[in-house]
Amino acid sequence: MRRCDQSAWIIQDEVVGGWVLQIGGVEQSHVDLADPTHIAHEYLRRMANVLDEVWPRGRTIRIAHLGAGALTLARYVQATRPGSAQLVIEIERELPTLVTTALPLPAGTDLEMVIGDAREELAAMGSRRFDAIVLDVFSGEASPAHLATQDFYREALGHLEADGLLLINVGDDAGQRFLTRQVRELEDASAAEGLTGVWTLTHASLLTRPADGNMVLLAGGALSSLEVEAWRAAWKREGPHPAAVLDPAETLEAFEEIGRKQSR
Repeated sequence: MRRCDQSAWIIQDEVVGGWVLQIGGVEQSHVDLADPTHIAHEYLRRMANVLDEVWPRGRTIRIAHLGAGALTLARYVQATRPGSAQLVIEIERELPTLVTTALPLPAGTDLEMVIGDAREELAAMGSRRFDAIVLDVFSGEASPAHLATQDFYREALGHLEADGLLLINVGDDAGQRFLTRQVRELEDASAAEGLTGVWTLTHASLLTRPADGNMVLLAGGALSSLEVEAWRAAWKREGPHPAAVLDPAETLEAFEEIGRKQSR
């Protein structure tokens, strides 16, 4: 299959087991069919840990995934919260068929697949609400510009329940300029919606030295919970390590420092 003029392949992982979705020769997703709770990629493991604390295992949730990949997190949700209603929006028409044919979903998965642009399709859903929305389409400066804005973040937050949560994976190069902008955009969107600020989960080294990598940004009403500090402790304890979990004040401080380094 071809995606954005790049070939997509599913190959066996000879190192850690399972299967890998490669796009353009780069590993995009990892799936363990024998154990869907085994998540190899660090940022997805952090997202799974977030879900586990906010919605304990066994409790069904309504979750939307913006960007399909190999449906790793959707598989995890079904394994840990059987019967959860899941929606996936994917712009590449052939990708979901490739993935689900080669790597079948767990039995009983309740997953609605929508082909189209994430922003357009979400807007077309009117007043539909979710407990969680996962946005996993960003790759630095090559990211879709119309999704990397305060306006879109406000639209996404508007599709959450009052105690819902938006989880965003942002991959960026060592300069972290795109990531810094996304923190500002999401912070402004949260403030406009009357929500607490942005939380950040990442590998601790990415906050102190320039390197390519991923950070998970969180926003939404769930973060106003009285349990948020207990969740924070669990997110840091569960890793992957070394783990950094920044509250809104720490997030702003960290990215102000990153911004100063960028301007030097």
